[in-house]
Amino acid sequence: MNIIDRGSGEPIVIIPGVQGRWEWMAPGIDALARRARVITFSLADEPSSGAHFDESAGFWNYVNQVRNALEQSGIDKAAICGVSYGGLIAASFAARFPGRVASLILVSALPPSWRPDARVLFFLRSPWLLSPLFCLGSVRLYREFATAQDTWWRGVTSSWRAGINALLHMFHPARMARRVHLLSSVFGPGRIDTELADVKVPTMIVTGEESLERVVAPRITREYLAIWPHARLETLARTGHLGMITRPEEFAALVSGFVSAHGVSESESDDAPTHMSMAVRESGHHLTPTRE
Repeated sequence: MNIIDRGSGEPIVIIPGVQGRWEWMAPGIDALARRARVITFSLADEPSSGAHFDESAGFWNYVNQVRNALEQSGIDKAAICGVSYGGLIAASFAARFPGRVASLILVSALPPSWRPDARVLFFLRSPWLLSPLFCLGSVRLYREFATAQDTWWRGVTSSWRAGINALLHMFHPARMARRVHLLSSVFGPGRIDTELADVKVPTMIVTGEESLERVVAPRITREYLAIWPHARLETLARTGHLGMITRPEEFAALVSGFVSAHGVSESESDDAPTHMSMAVRESGHHLTPTRE
């Protein structure tokens, strides 16, 4: 598997959003790597990821990919940070592999209750045919770029840089649509939702401002607070959904500060009640670990 391993210090695994490419998060990755050791990758069904994607395992490919990244990097336990769609991956990893999570950070994350709205369903009807409209719709994100910068010109140049980066590492409409469809087999009554409440690791929920978020409303991400009353809630000022891109230094300072306060050395004593059993149980078409 192709992983990006940068920086030194407390290890942090960053999981990308539904577009699947780690490169879209590059400004935040670079800023965070100056403060910690950052491990990231593209999602398993992206050709550039170099990872195996088992069709029968579906969504769990992404969860297992986090474990594989830790093992390939020689890391036993790390902070796990999921962005948007990656937030669901991070939460699921924490539920299934609690002994490998020092802390959990969910950034503008989809909650388990999320279901595609009318806009998403429209694009799911024909991902390739409607992709030009999807790209055109990204213009609505410009206000966040403008607000995050001190001058209008810096807002324009920042948005252009992000746009060029996205074009250089183009998303695949059909793979994005598949990732959305995979959620229906995982989240719902009696599925992974019921396991999330058992996650007791230090957790931080990060959102943008209500007026700037155009992808996942902060009130939706805050649903995680009902699952984890112990979680810390932070709003990254002057951002919406793209805080890692529009204000990378502020994002990095927030995340690295939380991770340092709840690093691997601080969480070693938590391993005993949540260590992994050697037993496995069958779930669908693949095996998943169980906790003792």
